[in-house]
Amino acid sequence: MTEEPKNAASSEAARPGQNPQTSSNIPVHPLYTPADLEGQNLEADVGYPGQYPFTRGVQPTMYRGRLWTMRQYAGMGDADESNKRYKYLLAHGTTGLSVAFDLPTQIGLDSDHPLAAGEVGKVGVAIDSIEDMQRLFDGIDLTKISTSMTINATASILLALYVAVAKRQGANIRKLSGTVQNDVLKEYIARGTYIYPPQQAMRIITDLFAWANQNVPEWNTISISGYHMREAGSTAVQEVAFTLGNGIAYVQAAINAGLDVDEFAPRISFFFNAHNNFLEEVAKFRAARRMWARIMREHFKSKNPRSWMLRFHTQTAGSTLTAQQPENNIVRTAIQALAAVLGGTQSLHTNSYDEALALPTEQAARIALRTQQIVAYESGVPQTVDPLAGSYFIETLTNEIEKRATAYLEKIDALGGMLKAIERGYVQQEIQNAAYEYQQEVDQEQAVVVGVNRFVVDDEKPIQLQRIDEALERKQVERLRALRVRRDSKPWKDSLQKIEDAARSGANLMPPILGAVEANATVGEISDAMRRVFGEYKEAVVI
Repeated sequence: MTEEPKNAASSEAARPGQNPQTSSNIPVHPLYTPADLEGQNLEADVGYPGQYPFTRGVQPTMYRGRLWTMRQYAGMGDADESNKRYKYLLAHGTTGLSVAFDLPTQIGLDSDHPLAAGEVGKVGVAIDSIEDMQRLFDGIDLTKISTSMTINATASILLALYVAVAKRQGANIRKLSGTVQNDVLKEYIARGTYIYPPQQAMRIITDLFAWANQNVPEWNTISISGYHMREAGSTAVQEVAFTLGNGIAYVQAAINAGLDVDEFAPRISFFFNAHNNFLEEVAKFRAARRMWARIMREHFKSKNPRSWMLRFHTQTAGSTLTAQQPENNIVRTAIQALAAVLGGTQSLHTNSYDEALALPTEQAARIALRTQQIVAYESGVPQTVDPLAGSYFIETLTNEIEKRATAYLEKIDALGGMLKAIERGYVQQEIQNAAYEYQQEVDQEQAVVVGVNRFVVDDEKPIQLQRIDEALERKQVERLRALRVRRDSKPWKDSLQKIEDAARSGANLMPPILGAVEANATVGEISDAMRRVFGEYKEAVVI
């Protein structure tokens, strides 16, 4: 293995530019002083942890009282294989589970659907029925673990499956804790795993809010995600603005549906990306927290301080992982994890170094988890709350991110709100422009990516990769078809009809969905029942 020889040109390119700036194009001065904060009321804007506007954190003691939840996002093949990985992670110290679902599950297709061929179990676990969900959590007490499920268009169905399995375990479902992502707006913006048109999708989401508030009160009913918009190429400022813009839309939709803001808002959570620009990322989290507190108290007039708190999960940036010199990704992930902790995250997933090439091996997943544990137990960072507060640069950057993100929110409001902005393609276009500009910088070596456009090596040695057994898809399909043969057809048919009736009448959809999964209806069948009433969304082309 040989490293590219050094020369004058490469040394020059490796040095910071004459006009350095953050990833959001915020100019960075060589020195910051008290003059940069002149006129700011630090008592009001920065304040104390656990107090409005929560710039310094949502809890007074933060990690001195309790460390963040250490989650490792995992799911592969079928439920049995994923269950083995969950037990492996729990045995090595993870403190919360995070479920990755395969693409058919995400878009409401059963594993034997023609469009599911070749995708079953590939990017996550395949879940078709209550039997799959039961195998997924076999031997795991659901009242003793917090579970996050990255699922959106079918979030109501997967939450119902989780609750149904807990009931089979004999658990008190009011003691269940966890999160469903349930954030469909960012699917229209950045990912594409939507099913229904936006208005109908928002109705399903607010039905879940209302039902969960009464039945699983410790459950986070939404995790409003900036992560995927950042993965699509947004800047840090755009990530804050568009995530909070989606949050505003969800809160307003719930209020319009007749829900009291202070009943559902305390269970709203967020999901952010931890990217490479270390200090900008720390400032980003602080700015988002302060902005949300003000939005909830001043715009929505909420009275409960818990409604003002922006609680969030963080995942390190998958888009920064490189297939070249993949071991470098361990360092990237460590930097990003530290930014998330210094920014005050409540929960964290650290990516594995091999994820640019395949689903992570056990060894790679263990290194990713150990990264969190080293930050927690060896770095000393959790010993004091918001240790970077008062830094002239951090506070200036926090202010500037808030200012620029607020300008975006004002533009979105002028367009008629987030739904209108998405329908017009405004948000998508802004992200596409940012992604294009960054790629141009990489191509022109204005932005250095170590091991990709600088410091490359020849003859890299291959690393061991996780391989999904092709036989798992066939096995999953066989199990699904066997379930259809042996289930009692009358309760199954009746349960699907009740979903259609509720969809048409405006009744809350969660009770009939729960009844359907308990009657062995599949994810695809339940999705189809709602498709028959709501139709499917066709993406607008952004040019």
